[in-house]
Amino acid sequence: QVQLVESGGGLVQAGGSLRLSCTASGRTFPGGAMGWFRQAPGKDREFVAMIVWSGSSTRYVDSVKGRFTISRDTAKNTVDLQMNSLKPEDTAVYYCAARRHYIGGAYYTRGTDYDYWGQGTQVTVSS
Repeated sequence: QVQLVESGGGLVQAGGSLRLSCTASGRTFPGGAMGWFRQAPGKDREFVAMIVWSGSSTRYVDSVKGRFTISRDTAKNTVDLQMNSLKPEDTAVYYCAARRHYIGGAYYTRGTDYDYWGQGTQVTVSS
């Protein structure tokens, strides 16, 4: 069983920064991938970023490119999302997700691509 716990959410003014962290415990999958998604009120869940555990391959949704950076620490089993230049439209509940297997060259941007989910952490950006 895999447990994912997010932390680091909060309230920040537009232009500010937050760093989200996701800690994986229980069984982990070094051959898999990790992703961050978000869901704003009244909207569908949206892919934000993903990273491969075993390498440095990453992918971002266009709206966060150049502002957000995903990284992982394999020794600590953590995946972070550094969010800079935050905008009010970034306001959402952010979820961490884990996928057991990564196929080289693939990108996983759908919620159904992932096997485990955290409970989410609220990010609110005020204008």
